[in-house]
Amino acid sequence: MNKTVTFILNGKKVSREIPCDLFLLEALREMGCKSVKRGCETSACGLCTVWVDETPVLSCTTLAVRVDGKRVTTLEGLQDEARVIGGYLADEGGEQCGFCSPGLIMNILSMEKAFPHLNPTEAEIRHYLEGNLCRCSGYESHIRAVTNYFAAKRAECAAGKEETK
Repeated sequence: MNKTVTFILNGKKVSREIPCDLFLLEALREMGCKSVKRGCETSACGLCTVWVDETPVLSCTTLAVRVDGKRVTTLEGLQDEARVIGGYLADEGGEQCGFCSPGLIMNILSMEKAFPHLNPTEAEIRHYLEGNLCRCSGYESHIRAVTNYFAAKRAECAAGKEETK
């Protein structure tokens, strides 16, 4: 059985007839969103993370019909932001093979909304990213990259406040 699903994908309205048992990961990949990756199919690795109405969701266990009328954002819709964070990950050695990067970057970007003061503690960073599995770099480089990213964002905000005085 199929259902017509209409939603906003990376800022563009799309409408597709989708089998009711199709997972969001598959639907997005069929629509060209190759950043959404399959790693475990059990909601354990974070590789398939997307935003549904700005909330991180694991698309490998979310039915595509559940996004009807919602906004879905993948890494393809956040290229500029992703490049910046990718640079921090690369600088700290946290992007060796890059397979985990899309899901990781989606969660780092969502941290900006969760921590508007842009100053999460290391424990908060670890907790927030604990669902992202990386098979090659370990997590210390990710923690350093996120810490440096938020320090740069705080400095950017402070510089902006100084300019407006």
